[in-house]
Amino acid sequence: MGFEVIVTLGPSIFGSEKIKEMDSFGECIFRINGAHADEVEASEIIHSTRKILPDAKIMMDLPGNKIRTKNILEPMAVIKGQTFRLLNSQTNFNNFHKHVQVGDIVLASDSTLSLEVLNSENDSVEFLAHSDGVLENNKGIHIRGINENMPFLFERDRKLIEVACSEKLDYLSLSYVRDDKDIKEVKNLLPNDNEVTLVAKIETAAAVRNLEKIMDIVNVVNIDRGDLSAEIGMMNIPETQSEVIKSGLSAGLRVFLATQFLKNMEVNPLPLISETVSMYNVMNNGISGIQLSEETAVGKYPVECVEFIFEFYRRINRG
Repeated sequence: MGFEVIVTLGPSIFGSEKIKEMDSFGECIFRINGAHADEVEASEIIHSTRKILPDAKIMMDLPGNKIRTKNILEPMAVIKGQTFRLLNSQTNFNNFHKHVQVGDIVLASDSTLSLEVLNSENDSVEFLAHSDGVLENNKGIHIRGINENMPFLFERDRKLIEVACSEKLDYLSLSYVRDDKDIKEVKNLLPNDNEVTLVAKIETAAAVRNLEKIMDIVNVVNIDRGDLSAEIGMMNIPETQSEVIKSGLSAGLRVFLATQFLKNMEVNPLPLISETVSMYNVMNNGISGIQLSEETAVGKYPVECVEFIFEFYRRINRG
């Protein structure tokens, strides 16, 4: 099995011949982001993808126990220095208020918003904004370490696991893994004859601490640098990434990396020099592949992104 690109499916490529074109450049895995697709929508995406590319490798990426906004009908303007309330009914976790404390710093909307908890009541949490921005529907809300005290699987995860099994998908990617017990919980839900490959996403501080136990029971890991940076801090990402890659490859695992590899190509036809250098470095480390997210799901140049990665990989490994 050679170098692969995980291509996130989204509006930019849904039901399009672009899927077939991407796969012609090299070995692709087509990813369904469970955070943006329920079980009905996921099934439709699977069928439409297989209609275009019958032998497509497909991955179901579970949303996991990440707290997200919901029932926000219009984007909420957040202004630095001002306060606002978020109702429990506006998150996907009804006990949200029980998991925050006064003074907690909350990162929202892909860490673009920094919010401080002023107080929490039975039905809401009051925040003080430390930055300007917009809070939209279905955006992540992150409090460092909160996932360690929550159930590993939400109901939506369980339904998507059923879809992954019934549709005989190739990969099932587990979000916010904390230790080997989380992986065993999923394994216990799988039918005996199921052949789906489990992928442990390394994106929590707990997963980094329990890396050896996790790597003992999976064959594939994916380092999600976005959520991991919110957990351990941006400055710790390079060293941690290097350690996880080294540990995974030493254990004989396939190791993927995710988050912002070709961010510039969401809106521009070419990557930044810094993106190219970063990709060169991780490819030279012997990783098994790279995941593209917004670049292919909503970006303007999804096909060009995939073509660039495979061409660049071949150039690095030529001869």
